[in-house]
Amino acid sequence: MRIPLYQIDAFAGHVFSGNPAAVCPLERWIDDATMQSIAAENNLAETAFFVRTGDGYDIRWFTPVREVDLCGHATLASGFVVFEHIDRAARAVTFGSMSGPLAVTREGEKLCLDFPALPPAAAPSPPAIEAALGRAPREVLQGGDLLAVFDREEEVRSLAPRMDLVAALDTLGLIVTAPGGASDFVSRFFAPRAGIPEDPVTGRAHCTLIPYWSARLGRKKLRALQVSPRGGELWCEDRGGRVGICGRAVQYLAGTIEI
Repeated sequence: MRIPLYQIDAFAGHVFSGNPAAVCPLERWIDDATMQSIAAENNLAETAFFVRTGDGYDIRWFTPVREVDLCGHATLASGFVVFEHIDRAARAVTFGSMSGPLAVTREGEKLCLDFPALPPAAAPSPPAIEAALGRAPREVLQGGDLLAVFDREEEVRSLAPRMDLVAALDTLGLIVTAPGGASDFVSRFFAPRAGIPEDPVTGRAHCTLIPYWSARLGRKKLRALQVSPRGGELWCEDRGGRVGICGRAVQYLAGTIEI
């Protein structure tokens, strides 16, 4: 079996930055165990697989250890592959997913995701969160994932979490955020339960971050930085029940899987 493989740096203007995702267009679905094995072999935060269905595609995402129900950067990367390698005339593509229809559109040099909003609500602060992060956040909220809010960007940048304690929290992922200096807000995202100690740039997290910061700052359009070691830049919009998440993408690799 030969499967096309592309590796795309999402939310990045140049290679070796942003979040790398593997993308595998399929003619038909292959078995789940093989897709999981490919994702483990790729050993990236996410490997996306998609199959054409009518005018769009169905998409699934796998970390090295499990399938997930929503992934932003690998969807952006999949849109890039459609636009650059499958249908160069297309201006928009819709992927059917476990989280409903997800659109990717070309907007100048950027690609924009239309994703569901997952606004956070007040939640009890887990007793172990201070030990997990090394410092106490000002507040903890629950959205699509657990959200820990800090006062200053430097606090977020300097965190060195204990991944064993983060993995023990009752959440798939832990978002940390604070007001930004050169941006409206900054964030980082930790998901050791999913085999991703720190995700470089996380579209899923911004489904929660955008409604939070839109309400706090009183603005619909926001600029965000994810301040992981690789880093990423996102242009965001609160659309009510949906969010717009825009960024650049660049291709790092094209090849073929042989199994």
